[in-house]
Amino acid sequence: MCEFASEEKRPKARKITLEELKKHGKREDLWLAIEGKVYNVTEWVDKHPGGELVLLNLAGQDISDIFIAYHPLSAWKFLPAYFVGYLDGEDVLESTKDYRLLRSDLHKAGMFKGGLSLYYKITLWIIAMLSTCVFGVVFSTNIFVHMISAVLLGLAWMQSGFIGHDSAHFGLVKSRKLEIAIQLLVGNLLTGVSIGWWKRSHNVHHTAVNNLEYDSDLQYLPLYAVSTKFFKGLYSKYYEKKMDFDRLSRFLVSYQHWSFYPVMAVARFLLFGQSVTLVFDLKKRVDYRVYEILAMAVFWVWFPALVFCLPTWTERVAFVLICFAVSGIQHVQFCLNHFSADVFVGQPSSKEWFPMQIMGTVNITCSPWMDWFHGGLQFQVEHHCFPRVPRQNLRKLKEFVKPLCEKHGLPYKSATFWEANVLMIKTLRAAAMEAQDLSKPVPKNLLWEAVNTYG
Repeated sequence: MCEFASEEKRPKARKITLEELKKHGKREDLWLAIEGKVYNVTEWVDKHPGGELVLLNLAGQDISDIFIAYHPLSAWKFLPAYFVGYLDGEDVLESTKDYRLLRSDLHKAGMFKGGLSLYYKITLWIIAMLSTCVFGVVFSTNIFVHMISAVLLGLAWMQSGFIGHDSAHFGLVKSRKLEIAIQLLVGNLLTGVSIGWWKRSHNVHHTAVNNLEYDSDLQYLPLYAVSTKFFKGLYSKYYEKKMDFDRLSRFLVSYQHWSFYPVMAVARFLLFGQSVTLVFDLKKRVDYRVYEILAMAVFWVWFPALVFCLPTWTERVAFVLICFAVSGIQHVQFCLNHFSADVFVGQPSSKEWFPMQIMGTVNITCSPWMDWFHGGLQFQVEHHCFPRVPRQNLRKLKEFVKPLCEKHGLPYKSATFWEANVLMIKTLRAAAMEAQDLSKPVPKNLLWEAVNTYG
């Protein structure tokens, strides 16, 4: 794997056992092992571009596979400054050994390389949809044209989100500054969603997939609970607070299989709220905070201005709801990939990282002509195992990952878009029925409790 042949020999370098490594698992004393070497990254925690939560969640472990999966070669140059010794011993699963061999073969086959031709086409589609939307709103008086414009805006938001996702994972251009500019454009400016908030949440999601205590993508109380484990009350490591399953939660979760799609249709309001909360929270580290705020400010100028070009309040409200509902399809897609998969509790285990990526994800089976609709999320298993493989190569990757899963008895889950929706609703309904069976009384003033619930 990637090493530094010129690294200085340090006289203090020593052998460090796995047991000793585990003892250094706190924010004020944080060690990690990568490729047989141990690093004291305590001073790096608050500087880590991927956020401090990822390091805190994996503290005191050998994170070789996770580090290699998510970092470009340029990241290795930062490691020597934190070197403290060599790891004595290694505890690796057989499935992980084969995963490493496959990763090496994929590198040799050029699977981690991709061109920009796909993104040129997507960008042209986004520009066309946005232009048509603006033209339809400003120059037409036909309400039907206005609503079609709302649909186009929602689709443009979806495709912009996919570009932001790909850019953050494996990079589309070589220039770091240009990459950040792309992310701010397709995230903050075009969609009003903070790219910093998304990366903070998404990095944790990938390293602690479907972990009820760590993965914020499953922490939706009081609205949803994908597992009855939430009923006992869990502590969110992401939000740093207790997720109480109170009377309001029990009531809302009891009908979550009915409320899911209506809430997803307006979920963008929640994304706006979380984005604003993070970028203005000075206690949280946000890279390029000023640029994020400025880009979001531009969104809150152009989007309301577009809406107010419509002649009546009825059309304005309908326009907003329609474009939100269309873009809400993307929120549903995110949930399809994980809600009906296995869930975990406890500190994420780097040793079991690879099998957990398989067990915690679900693929969507579709024809190649529908790949634009899913934006690469249909190959969620492959993406979670090899997040730096470009979207256009994920379909090819399936031919290698599925046999590996079969060899080690890991469940390679794949379903059509319709089947995945059915499985997800069954999961939500099962938890809802359990919630309804609980004996706690339903609160009398649900509206008051809902307004005063934070999370």
